[in-house]
Amino acid sequence: MASLPDKSAPPRTWPEGEALLAALSPAMVDLMDELSSTMFCAKDVTGRYVLVNRVFVARTHERSRRAVLGRRATDLFVPQLAERYDQQDAEVLRTGRPLRNELELIRRLGGTPGWFLTSKLPVHDGAGRLVGLVSVSQDLREDDADDASMDSMARLVAGIEERLGQALTVADLAALAGCTPAVLDRRVRRVFSLSPRQLVLRARVDRAAELLAGTGSPIAEIAVVTGFYDQPAFTRTFARLTGETPSSFRRRARR
Repeated sequence: MASLPDKSAPPRTWPEGEALLAALSPAMVDLMDELSSTMFCAKDVTGRYVLVNRVFVARTHERSRRAVLGRRATDLFVPQLAERYDQQDAEVLRTGRPLRNELELIRRLGGTPGWFLTSKLPVHDGAGRLVGLVSVSQDLREDDADDASMDSMARLVAGIEERLGQALTVADLAALAGCTPAVLDRRVRRVFSLSPRQLVLRARVDRAAELLAGTGSPIAEIAVVTGFYDQPAFTRTFARLTGETPSSFRRRARR
């Protein structure tokens, strides 16, 4: 059974939590505890925390994992934060779609707010049943990006998601972010370590992967709605970035 190394906090057990623990990789879980600026947690389908790393514990102002495991966001965070976390979790669990690169303010140690980049992924067991989700929130403090930059990146990510099926030029992306193309390039590289075009491409491939795994839509249709010129162009790009064709990815995802 996966567990973070903390002698003070043996894992609490309950049916939903056990199902999630069994579906997680022990090596991945152990690795999460080595991170110094990234919050990690795993929550079961009822919203209870099953695993957390030390960074997560510190953000709750609790002193140990024992005080966090088995509790919910409403028990540990101020109402505004807890409500947002619950809304995000509910959407991931309802749709089975990951939440990626959500920019948000989270209170750091010492009570100062800071920008974090949050992603949440659904977790399924060996039989394909949804058993919970995992979440990571990366502290962007080291990037030294101001609030205006983070706000523009949040608008950019939301705009890209809304326009995945459209051709997006650098000028279009700059307009979404409310800055010049030169400033856009610097901000995107600082926050995401990607160029603006790479950010768009990653969003398209991520959405395509979700549609391939979660729907029966024809591959040609998925190519169109995710902004690729045609099915051959989509197949070439998807295979180059993922190492497998859309059809083979779909077959593997549905096993």
